[in-house]
Amino acid sequence: MFTERLSDVYEHRGLLWILVVRNIKIRYKRSVLGFFWSLLNPLFFIAVYSTFLKLLSVKFRTDDPLYLPMLVIGIFVWQFMALCLGDSLYAVVGNSSLVKKAAFPRVILPISMVLANLLNFLLSLIILIGYLLIIDADFSRLYLLPLLVLTQCALCLGLSLIISALNVFFRDIEHLLGVLLLAWFFLTPIIYPFANIPDEYQRLSFLNPMTGIVTAYRMVFLTTDIMAPRLATMSMGIAWITCIVGLIVFEWLQPRFGEEL
Repeated sequence: MFTERLSDVYEHRGLLWILVVRNIKIRYKRSVLGFFWSLLNPLFFIAVYSTFLKLLSVKFRTDDPLYLPMLVIGIFVWQFMALCLGDSLYAVVGNSSLVKKAAFPRVILPISMVLANLLNFLLSLIILIGYLLIIDADFSRLYLLPLLVLTQCALCLGLSLIISALNVFFRDIEHLLGVLLLAWFFLTPIIYPFANIPDEYQRLSFLNPMTGIVTAYRMVFLTTDIMAPRLATMSMGIAWITCIVGLIVFEWLQPRFGEEL
């Protein structure tokens, strides 16, 4: 099933590219600076967090010189995933006329949305790497970055497939997603170090794929040690399983899209 679907997507690669470009244009429609916001937003994030962490009293070990870089990396990584899931709500619903009238693999819709956000994320990584160069970070593990980005894309695609398909049938997903993302954000060690998680919950936390992914990004950019390499690998393995489950769910539900939209 997967090889056949992959072949269908490749045959419609022209449509896929058109949708990716359209998604990017929609995001920056009526914006004076347009695509340059992909570079400016990361700069603003770094500036804001740098300023406020200096003003705040010691919280979450903000006296640690690595705290700000770890926080910035976590925020950048999280933002990519959150944008994908937010956009996935309308990947199918927002293209109802196309779904009803044209014959093409529907899976292209969430894929194009993830690819559009991936392009923004890669541009933001340029700013992030520039920032880390300023603070003299060690990039000896940067060769692992492509595999890590691919793993996060797998997680984003899997969840986007599930959300985009379910939102066709249950519009309550639109109202639930914000709350679920907020809870997930605080369950992921982004604004606090992984070491702050109580010992009895540290193993359990790696069932959250974003824990392994965020930890791995910090390891790549800051050469920090991963406290539990096997658990981090398992956590990222869950990301790939999520992608497979997402494809199965989407394929199961997509024949009924036309009648529900």
